[in-house]
Amino acid sequence: QVQLVESGGGLVQAGGSLRLSCAATGAGISINQLGWYRQAPGMQRELVATITGTGSSNYADSVKGRFTISRDNAKNTVFLQMNSLKPEDTAVYYCNTWGLGTGFQHYWGQGTQVTVSS
Repeated sequence: QVQLVESGGGLVQAGGSLRLSCAATGAGISINQLGWYRQAPGMQRELVATITGTGSSNYADSVKGRFTISRDNAKNTVFLQMNSLKPEDTAVYYCNTWGLGTGFQHYWGQGTQVTVSS
């Protein structure tokens, strides 16, 4: 059974930094894509960043140059380093995994709140 558990959210002032972590359990995670999505109140969930099992990453234009996604395959953990945070980054951030390792089914974490004050 696949489980994703996020940590590291919180309240930070604009310009500050936070680091999110997501620990994944279950077979096949190491070959799967891992990613971060976010959902602000009243908005649709949107992609923030993804990283493949071989380390290729992809970012939303809104976070390029400020956020960095990385993964530790030995620990089945994905990280999101968020720098130069803006109030518009405020959202619930969700960890996701998808790919051959999970039969092309998406799995989601419970989410962690990130609030950036101006």
